[in-house]
Amino acid sequence: MAARGHVQDPNDRRLRPIYDYLDNGNNKMAIQQADKLLKKHKDLHCAKVLKAIGLQRTGKQDEAFSLAQEVATLEPTDDNSLQALTILYREMHRPELVAKLYEAAVKKVPLSEEYHSHLFMAYARVGEYKKMQQAGMALYKIVPKNPYYFWSVMSLVMQAISAQDEKLAQTMFLPLAERMVEKMVKEEKIEAEAEVQLYFMILERLGKCVEALDVIRGPLGEKLTSELQSRENKCMMLYQRLQRWPECNALAHKLLLKNPDDWQFYPSYFDSLFHLIDQSWNPPEEGEHCSEGSVHHTVAEVVRFVEERIKGEDGKESRSLRGPYLARLELMHRLRERGCPEESLLGEPLDLMVQFFGKFGDKPCCITDLKIYLHLLSPDQHVQFINRLSEAVPLGEQGEEGFAFPEDTKALQRHLCVCQLSRSLGLHHSLDVDGKLRLITELKAHYRHGLKFGKNALKTELQFSDMYCLMAAHVYIDLWTETGDENMVWQGLGVLQEGLSHSPSNAQFKLLLLLLYCHLGAFEPVVDLYSSLDAKHVQHDTIGFLLTRYAESLGQFAAASQSCNFSLRFFHSNQKDTSEYIIQAYKYGAFEKIPEFIALRNRLNQSLHFAQVRTERMLLDLFLEADIVLSLEESVKAMSLSAEEDDIPWDNMRDNRDLTVFTSWDPKDRQLTDEHRRRSLEEESVWLRIRSLTLRLLASLAALGHSALQQNSEMANENGVGDKTSILSSLLSQLNQTLQTAAQMAEKRIQYPFLGPPSTRLAQALSSGSCQCQAAALQLSVHLQELETVGLDESSELQTQICNGFQSLVVQLQEILNKCKGDLLEMKEGKLKTSPSLLENLIFFVETVSIALWMASHCAKILRPLKTSLQKKKKKKKKDANTAMPAVVCGFQELTGSLQDLLTQALEHIKGQETGLTALKLASLSLEGYPEEEASFMKAAMDKVQSSYLRSLQEVGDLLKKRAETIKNLKI
Repeated sequence: MAARGHVQDPNDRRLRPIYDYLDNGNNKMAIQQADKLLKKHKDLHCAKVLKAIGLQRTGKQDEAFSLAQEVATLEPTDDNSLQALTILYREMHRPELVAKLYEAAVKKVPLSEEYHSHLFMAYARVGEYKKMQQAGMALYKIVPKNPYYFWSVMSLVMQAISAQDEKLAQTMFLPLAERMVEKMVKEEKIEAEAEVQLYFMILERLGKCVEALDVIRGPLGEKLTSELQSRENKCMMLYQRLQRWPECNALAHKLLLKNPDDWQFYPSYFDSLFHLIDQSWNPPEEGEHCSEGSVHHTVAEVVRFVEERIKGEDGKESRSLRGPYLARLELMHRLRERGCPEESLLGEPLDLMVQFFGKFGDKPCCITDLKIYLHLLSPDQHVQFINRLSEAVPLGEQGEEGFAFPEDTKALQRHLCVCQLSRSLGLHHSLDVDGKLRLITELKAHYRHGLKFGKNALKTELQFSDMYCLMAAHVYIDLWTETGDENMVWQGLGVLQEGLSHSPSNAQFKLLLLLLYCHLGAFEPVVDLYSSLDAKHVQHDTIGFLLTRYAESLGQFAAASQSCNFSLRFFHSNQKDTSEYIIQAYKYGAFEKIPEFIALRNRLNQSLHFAQVRTERMLLDLFLEADIVLSLEESVKAMSLSAEEDDIPWDNMRDNRDLTVFTSWDPKDRQLTDEHRRRSLEEESVWLRIRSLTLRLLASLAALGHSALQQNSEMANENGVGDKTSILSSLLSQLNQTLQTAAQMAEKRIQYPFLGPPSTRLAQALSSGSCQCQAAALQLSVHLQELETVGLDESSELQTQICNGFQSLVVQLQEILNKCKGDLLEMKEGKLKTSPSLLENLIFFVETVSIALWMASHCAKILRPLKTSLQKKKKKKKKDANTAMPAVVCGFQELTGSLQDLLTQALEHIKGQETGLTALKLASLSLEGYPEEEASFMKAAMDKVQSSYLRSLQEVGDLLKKRAETIKNLKI
């Protein structure tokens, strides 16, 4: 805001200090300075707006808004006021008001280019495409510059993209946009590359591929210079769309002659070949094969072409290019897929891969290149393949441990590649336990030996041998999952912590550590690990689930709030940022990027993770604060939470999780499959539905509580309460249906790969009984509404039903609590054993008992007035003064006593666990069998888990104490 031109306006000089205070974050001084200025110059509108900005930034939104509206109603036209109001409205997230502001300014100053362009950008912020089109044309009429004309054309395209009716887009918006551009083409007014790009985009969306091809190959296509091979890429795409395979083949072959390493054209080359074979295409007897030149329409020609490219590389003195060698493997894979006998023309896959390794084995990309073609080898060739590769690895003399080590980084990379390939072929997995332990020893020896090559590496650089360390951790995980021996996971944590100490920037070490700690139920070390990953922008959506899945379920409520905030801050800022990106794209003519920005915004708004984080954050706030800091009703109101509205886009939900974020060299049968992904999304959606319905039911309960209070003051009409009860009942029936679906899903017991998506809390929520118990507690609030309607005198059956409900609720809560009992961390025969599921069950108990207490609080609100009116009646009829208390009142008093007792039990259990954990002397663990350094890293990991458990227990204990306090308010 500070950079303002040197205008000779005295007002600028007067406003300067206020701008400086605001820029430096000194908002109070800015307000004072503005007040001083306004005493002298009452009509200085800009000072008022700057004061409003100060008020907005000090949290006084209402004052700021009314002050801004005072100025806005005067329809200012001075630049200072308009810019200041724009800044204020953007900070208030009210971009639609900026548009109104400039609409008024444009009416008063109709020939101002600046105000018209500001108006256009204001419409762009709110996505008013029709108004943008009109504003663009109005601007072009005042100042006939090409960009303004094309702003208007692009706004038409955006109307087509955002139109609900595809027919309208194809018959009205896009043809109109096409005609507008054609007019400029005929008048030869096309100047910039962006204008040609836009024309191409319109023709492409209209499906006019032939016309688009003419544009690209004609004189207009010469303007496409900003990207390398932009014309060729577009031509290739259009040929494929038009299924002109001869042209596609000839163009690919021509481009590959020019650059045999350009991989993108090999797939097009091979695809076109097989299409030509399928169509039995033959070249014409005379003349060119097609407009792009000669066509290779037989397998023999294509094989010869690829072999020639390889010969060219073999004969070179400089380093060979990988493209042709990979193309040969790709062609072999495709020929085998089609069952073509010509596959033999290329040679034996094993020899070709050994040759590839010989040339490129010292490159880190060698493993990713070869991994996708390993299926070309038959199972009985696997060991032979690895042996032949091992012969090509130059290793030094064998040391004391019986291992030979590489003598430079190239040899290290080759040896590492062989290890990675043997893991990808399943040779590691087929070893027995002793074999795996020997393998780990070898990998760790290679890792430590390789550290000498990176002695002078910067902290931000990775060590050359890091992947050995990661692979050793993977083998430990294999042993842990196969044998259940928890000692393996402690050693795995130890080796990763050691790796991280030498390579503090290694994201893979951090991710795997994060996952292992979460599996052990320890969330405390995870917070620092995740923040050191320094996740940027869209990563909060793609890998944020690793953090938010475990935060609350492991009892770290403060960290859970923080991790939800991380993600939510990104999602909310994305809304605002996307508008700015779109405006920049208009300014710089990057029209083809605008639909991409819109698509990104939609993808993030419909993100599964966004919906989960929103829901979990609100539930967490209720569990932590409702009836403790604020009443349930006030908490729900503060969140603007409505039981009637469901803001989750269930039908368009996008799973943006990056489930391949962990480096893995597992063989195909152990990798994540599409079926796993589908099942995981189903499971996540069902769990989200349960949580979302629970949240809306709590909002509904709060609305009933609100009505109950109003009704007692004889203000509410009966209709309102009836509606709210019916919403509650409808949501409950939806919840019960979802729980049935969830139970069927849990029976299938889906197992994901260890490095795949984490399972949701669904199975454990059902097995602990917490979901069923929460639904039962909420069901009771419906019966209580009925009781309120009927009264105490006429409802003995209903009262009995409610009392039975109270008793059943207590029994269910006791069962959940029993499933939390046991030691979280115990020492058995000198080994450490964890039971994280006990901690997860304890959190379910906390959530369920909170819901039971809110139900009880609602119950008290209903019973108090009923009991009071009953006592009044008794006083009138003194003869029957000894009549017994209604059953429901006695039942409720029993319920509050039982809830008090349950909370006392839970707090005693937590206290016992805390004492046990503190007394657990990890120093007495027998770690003698391990080298000293290794033992110290294992011990550090164990300390972190112990400290995390204590932190979780402390947070859960504090919350339960506060919940126990609220029982005092339940007396009736």
